[in-house]
Amino acid sequence: MYKFYYVNNVQTFNPGLHHEVHTKEHAEQLGIRSKTYVGYFASELEAVAQAKRIYFDADGCATCCPKAHRG
Repeated sequence: MYKFYYVNNVQTFNPGLHHEVHTKEHAEQLGIRSKTYVGYFASELEAVAQAKRIYFDADGCATCCPKAHRG
């Protein structure tokens, strides 16, 4: 299923101190205001690959993008 993805512009919002990729819904639940739209993808792996073009350290959120989460 396709979803909208965003990358958090603030590294310190997560334990790994990297820029996390979230679905639109999860970013809204977390109240993330400083974020960049990554795109509309069928897979979180695609979303993280695209986010790495913005932030080299982008990683998937363990909750909403577990397949792309590296820690």
